[in-house]
Amino acid sequence: MFTKALDQCVVAVLLGGTSSEREVSLMSGATVVDNLAPLCAQVRSVDPVNSNWLEQLDGVDFVFNILHGGSGENGSVQGLLATLGLPQSGSGVLGAALGMDKLRSKAIWRDAGLPVAEAAVLASDTDFEAVIQSLGEVFVKPAYEGSSIGMSIASSAEELAQAYKSASEYQGPVFAERRIVGEEYTVAILGDRALPAIRLQAHEIFYDYHAKYVSNDTQYFCPCGLSKEREAELADLALAAFKAIDCAVWGRVDFMVDQQGQPYILEANTVPGMTSHSLVPMAAKAAGLSVQGLLREIIELSLARVEVHS
Repeated sequence: MFTKALDQCVVAVLLGGTSSEREVSLMSGATVVDNLAPLCAQVRSVDPVNSNWLEQLDGVDFVFNILHGGSGENGSVQGLLATLGLPQSGSGVLGAALGMDKLRSKAIWRDAGLPVAEAAVLASDTDFEAVIQSLGEVFVKPAYEGSSIGMSIASSAEELAQAYKSASEYQGPVFAERRIVGEEYTVAILGDRALPAIRLQAHEIFYDYHAKYVSNDTQYFCPCGLSKEREAELADLALAAFKAIDCAVWGRVDFMVDQQGQPYILEANTVPGMTSHSLVPMAAKAAGLSVQGLLREIIELSLARVEVHS
């Protein structure tokens, strides 16, 4: 049983890493370190690019994992920390692995009767014309990447072939998903509750990496503009999607809502950003939580989860 108060704890913040989202993780990590420092006895920044990073975990009471993408978010680091007996933030191995795998998470949601857009796995010998004929305009996505990395839009066989070529430079399978025309929303999750939904409006064609982390033109609406009843329905759907793939503690579920008002689940994120442009701190603020309050609750929920599973 974990008995230390937070102000007596040594907390390691895992940040950076080797994935394509390294720079975002460094920004998120800086936010987490700065806000945890006044709350803990000691906060260590630990970057797995360093060969001695595991040694830096000696004497640590809790690990706050803010590694985005790659081994930091796909269950690998979660499994390692569990093997070492170190309490950690967020989802466990299964939830992290499924959350990072867009194809498998969508398959589970589809089997559970939750709404997802039609999709097709792509390969070098795919009949791209047939995919376009079947799905229409599509988003092409690497299944294991986050932050919209490697994503593009295709509306013809030629564009689809090029989009597949670009996306296949990243690890894992590539798929095409029918483009949903409408509004984009995100729902942050903290424990067993959904935080206020946020509607996104990007200056770019879609909410890509630039819109998420660089552009100051992206607009965020919270309140999101939905009726109380509709927002509650979206919150329930986010919680159901999160639970279906065994995610826990904190995260985010992204949606498109089409012009007829039908929501479609895009993806779940088990280690969301904590940058100045990030959505979970924004939703937490709307719910009356400071960044410090958010981090404290994530740690408390994570420790409670460890005790339940120990």
